Amino acid sequence: MIMGIDPGKSGAVAVIADEVHYYAFSKYTEHDLCDIMRDWNAKGISMCYLEKVHSMPAFVGGKKRQGIASTFTFGQNFGWYIGVLDALKIPYSFVTPQKWQAFMQCRSGGDKNVTKRRAQQLYPSLKITHAIADALLIATYGFHQHNPFLT
Repeated sequence: MIMGIDPGKSGAVAVIADEVHYYAFSKYTEHDLCDIMRDWNAKGISMCYLEKVHSMPAFVGGKKRQGIASTFTFGQNFGWYIGVLDALKIPYSFVTPQKWQAFMQCRSGGDKNVTKRRAQQLYPSLKITHAIADALLIATYGFHQHNPFLT
């Protein structure tokens, strides 16, 4: 079983096991997410892939990208997930957006519709939202890393 986490404010946790499971952050409290991750870990998570994020400049090419408050929140979320993974002793590895998107053939350039479209192609029976798309793709990337015969 592989877990993937998109640590953004509107991100999610996804697990690939016998079926695909996902949990959009907006629908759960931090306490709920800890319980969910603990329960999955008890079932035998092999590895969690956590998107390695960094702050973005406030302005790029004259366009506003990320403000100070949102950068702080983003970093706080990222650190919170590392703390939960460490506390639960879930093994994890960082993966950059560039790496998992290249592998999953969905280089987005910041356009969330690209990753949403790719996740929908891979999981046509699921209702893919922006909130869960990246986590699903990160988990799928991780699944392929642990099962290289599938690539």
